[in-house]
Amino acid sequence: MRNFAAMIFYFSGTGNTKWVAQQIAAAIGEELVYIPDAIREGRYEYALAEGERIGFCFPTHGWQPPRIVRKFIKGLKNFKGLKNGSIEEWKTEGHFCWALTTCGDNMGEAMTILNRDLAQVGLQAETVFSVIMPESYVCLPFMYTDTPEREQEKIEGARRQLQRVIGIVKERRRGVAELEKGATPLLYSYVLGAYFNRRMVTDKKFMVDADVCTKCGLCAKVCPVDNIKNTPPTWLHDGRCTACLACYHHCPVHAINYGERTRKRGQYFFKEKR
Repeated sequence: MRNFAAMIFYFSGTGNTKWVAQQIAAAIGEELVYIPDAIREGRYEYALAEGERIGFCFPTHGWQPPRIVRKFIKGLKNFKGLKNGSIEEWKTEGHFCWALTTCGDNMGEAMTILNRDLAQVGLQAETVFSVIMPESYVCLPFMYTDTPEREQEKIEGARRQLQRVIGIVKERRRGVAELEKGATPLLYSYVLGAYFNRRMVTDKKFMVDADVCTKCGLCAKVCPVDNIKNTPPTWLHDGRCTACLACYHHCPVHAINYGERTRKRGQYFFKEKR
């Protein structure tokens, strides 16, 4: 069992959520736990000191929490409380659980779905946020990356919003819900999102232009679930892909595509400009 004074569990594919989680962790002095690492190492048991905070940060995938995040939460053991040096049964009194999702435009009912999963392990995110960040999902017909100008506009807006988020989390303010659900959140999450998670979370449509690939191996390095081997890359097709598109967006020569439709679409991963 791992003991932390406080922690933020996070997942990120193209870097948006990683940046957000890092900003919050640095400001309030909490430790980051990267969900793919925790899964890889079998770390599912944690202890909290009395009154500590626990946070979850993740990108919205298909208007739902990513499959890898839901898998991790369902694998968590019921949290234990750490009091006077001894382990006690988890009690919600005095602890503060919060969650934040990044999204390109809106997040539907992603937080409702997250809290249903958290309830199974004795948790509930009492304060929740969505933060608009540059679009990175390009595999549906109506979805494209943002223009460079729109990217910077979103990042600057997120930077301003995070100052407020940090203050709320630091003060443990309960009942705050700053969410951009969109016009029809139920349709987004339970119809479109259901289709996405049933049909689009797969590596079977990834392809590489072998004559363009430089065999740099970057795609394998950035894959959070170790789903890519060899150069040119081959995908394992064993169900572990989480459709984060890290391989697609990080390829320096755009040799990777998800089916034919992404050949004329842009690439994006978070790069903080100074």
